[in-house]
Amino acid sequence: MQIHFHKYQATGNDFVLIDNRSTNRSFSKEEIKKVCDRRFGVGADGLILIENTEEADFNMVYYNSDGSQSLCGNGCRSAVEFASSLGIIDKTTSFNAFDGLHKASILEDQTIRLKMSDVSGIKKLNDAYFIDTGSPHYVRFVKQLDELNVVESGRKVRNSDIFKPGGTNANFVELLPNNTIAVRTYERGVEDETLSCGTGVTAAAIAASLTGYSSPIMVKVKGGSLAVEFKAGEPDTGLAANGNISATFVDIFLIGPAKMVFEGDLEL
Repeated sequence: MQIHFHKYQATGNDFVLIDNRSTNRSFSKEEIKKVCDRRFGVGADGLILIENTEEADFNMVYYNSDGSQSLCGNGCRSAVEFASSLGIIDKTTSFNAFDGLHKASILEDQTIRLKMSDVSGIKKLNDAYFIDTGSPHYVRFVKQLDELNVVESGRKVRNSDIFKPGGTNANFVELLPNNTIAVRTYERGVEDETLSCGTGVTAAAIAASLTGYSSPIMVKVKGGSLAVEFKAGEPDTGLAANGNISATFVDIFLIGPAKMVFEGDLEL
């Protein structure tokens, strides 16, 4: 079967997007892996299907390149840009994703401002944090980030006993001047370092705020630059009795570009 697709990238995190509204086609894990394979397929970190729903403007179904599912912040922004090109939306939208309803807007500079889910239940893990931003993220602050072997270090964290059975994404963050951080992420489901991870960047910015950084936080990734805005709700960011961080973060926005690279047809 021949399938028409569009290839998008959002700060280097790349996706195959398919307008699935009329065909409503399902994809097996084997097919998803084939589509995302960088030698035998189109090549991508994930596959995104745009589908109809009565609850919002569209439904975004996201698969990692291994066929597993999760929320993908960069994928959401790509889906919004794709939906706009299809005429489904104009400049604002609400859509369904893996963790529920999201809102987004396309700004004048064509970046996408995506509203993320509220964050609470942050856990302190010795020298790191565990933060769920729609996908689970381990965040550790490091120095000389460019010299870190992210694949080796990230794989150890991802497969650590403490995160079994589901595993986690692993983010390594360097604090920079001017309310700026640099982030590198090992993504579960891709099982490699990616050039950017939207939910990971969001988790990293929230963790940075616990060290004194304030919204908006500028984020440098290998694939470009992003910004994260948020508000810290009550109570404050101290440790609760169980050792977890007691703050709740609301009005979280992930802001950055998403662009089409090419379109074509793939025989599955």
